[in-house]
Amino acid sequence: METQTASTGRRKSSVARVRIRPGAGTLQINGRTFEDYFPRETIRRIAVRPLQVTETVGKYDVWANVSGGGLTGQAGALSLGLARALKIADPETKAALSRDGLLTRDSRMKERKKYGQPGARKRFQFSKR
Repeated sequence: METQTASTGRRKSSVARVRIRPGAGTLQINGRTFEDYFPRETIRRIAVRPLQVTETVGKYDVWANVSGGGLTGQAGALSLGLARALKIADPETKAALSRDGLLTRDSRMKERKKYGQPGARKRFQFSKR
């Protein structure tokens, strides 16, 4: 019986639920192909970085449900979820993943809007007279 490993990754307001299983290396995000879902090459590189670092490209089939945020945040969430799933599936990959900082959750979030101003830091225009 083939084992399936599941994990969750988050980035900004995006959440990725990732499942991996040993296979031919197909990547499917929200029922669409990887290239169809992430059209830009730079975003694709962010998403599959854990597979490249652990040299497991083409060894795992990946299914992911991604929601919230934009494409960059979703790619970051997918990367973290994939790294966590790889760590569970093969504990020997943990050293390589943590060396590249792929197991660390990026805690940067949008700063809240404050009252008395139009945004988080922007102020209304000052009028002397």
